[in-house]
Amino acid sequence: MGLTSNKVLALSVVCAVLLFVGTVWYWPRLARRSWRAVTGRVGLLFATQLMIFSSIGLAANQAFGFYASWADLFGQESGQGVVVDHNAAGSRAGPLQVTDTQEVNVTGGARPQIGGQIQKVDIVGRKTRIASPAFVYLPPEYFQPQYRTRTFPATVVLTGYPGTAQALIKGLHYPQTAHELAKTGKMQPMILVMLRPTVAPPRDTECVNVPGGPQTETFFERDLPDAVMAHYRVGKKPGSWGVIGDSTGGYCALKLAMHHPKVYAAAAGLSPYYTAPIDPTTGDLFHSDTALRNHADLWWCLKYLPPPDTSLLVSSSRVGEANYRSTLKFIGQVQAKGVTRISSIILDSGGHNFNTWRREIPGALQWLSGRLSDR
Repeated sequence: MGLTSNKVLALSVVCAVLLFVGTVWYWPRLARRSWRAVTGRVGLLFATQLMIFSSIGLAANQAFGFYASWADLFGQESGQGVVVDHNAAGSRAGPLQVTDTQEVNVTGGARPQIGGQIQKVDIVGRKTRIASPAFVYLPPEYFQPQYRTRTFPATVVLTGYPGTAQALIKGLHYPQTAHELAKTGKMQPMILVMLRPTVAPPRDTECVNVPGGPQTETFFERDLPDAVMAHYRVGKKPGSWGVIGDSTGGYCALKLAMHHPKVYAAAAGLSPYYTAPIDPTTGDLFHSDTALRNHADLWWCLKYLPPPDTSLLVSSSRVGEANYRSTLKFIGQVQAKGVTRISSIILDSGGHNFNTWRREIPGALQWLSGRLSDR
């Protein structure tokens, strides 16, 4: 049974309840001062608290999508790391392979022409050799005969760290939201490419080209769009691509659009930060390279680089978000440049969590739709 299985959560809750009842029932029998009685009391308390905390942790993981599997939790995940294919030139496999399909959780979702479709894919970067799984949402129009020659705008959707791509579907409801907005005419049909920025798990690379390590920024700037455009009917001209993310994904989204405006015409950062952190999850991202460190600092980019011709959206809340003041400062500095277009979503209150982002995603998707071309 997988880490995110409802059966695992239910089993954990049942065990916690049984241990609690057992502790209450057997406690009088263990009231003596013998070493066996003391050991029994300690064992019951420890086991009960362990199961309670395990149940809470499993529930939180299901709600917020921190880890996708047991291997992911214990840092033993395989198959999602950096792949070096020395025989790539002779390989007949493309950079994107569809491995599974699933319906969108909407009315009529069993038929792609009505509900669209979510495809699970494996992407291998031609330049970086980074391999990453992703989910691609295709709107209903993609399967309708009258649109068979039409290309669609695409938006890369990024999780926070550690995050799971499944959480973008089950927790943040991106495909369902995009389907409803397009159905009601509030946004144009759009392809969503959903994945996490952690392309070399468990390391948090912050979408940086790490010296001697994963070239994460190049993967998102070149390999990912190339792979998707080679497989799907996506607009190939500048202006067809956007990017959105929350937390770490929000920082990555803003940075990608600021560094590569000819690739990403618009970016939405939900609860973003503006400087790549250095901590145990990231390791040494820059290897004492000051230029690389500066390039990853959005404040430095605003101050010293020419303003990029792109559109940015940032979000925060007056109460509950630690980035509120820095977000207002970022808005002001972008406005002062006069070239980059800046918009914002500022809530009265809302924490750094899925509930807050679900409130911001509809507006952010509409905003992105209005800034992307389908050609």
